[in-house]
Amino acid sequence: MKLSFSTHQIATIVLSLTCSLAISQVPSLYAGADLAQGAQLIKEHKCNDCHQRNVGGDGSDIYNPQGRINTLGLLRGMVEACNTQLNLGLFPDEVNSIAAVLNRDHYKLKQ
Repeated sequence: MKLSFSTHQIATIVLSLTCSLAISQVPSLYAGADLAQGAQLIKEHKCNDCHQRNVGGDGSDIYNPQGRINTLGLLRGMVEACNTQLNLGLFPDEVNSIAAVLNRDHYKLKQ
């Protein structure tokens, strides 16, 4: 049996799979997080540069999942603390998106 799909059908399938993968990367506490926005905000606010100044090296030691940040709520709270301390002016949804990216890339904390 040979299957045949139109370009539109293939695009729809790929989009559906991509959305499913993106949704599965975000814990329910961060529901609605925009991962692309979070990554852009991390870059725009030079978070890694600040972390390098504060902890040395490449700055990644700040993302120690065995340390004091061991729940999704604490991670979001830490992002909010940076937002407040540095007067970044991030909205709650932006804090959520940044926390979701940090969890995806560094912490990998579960629900």
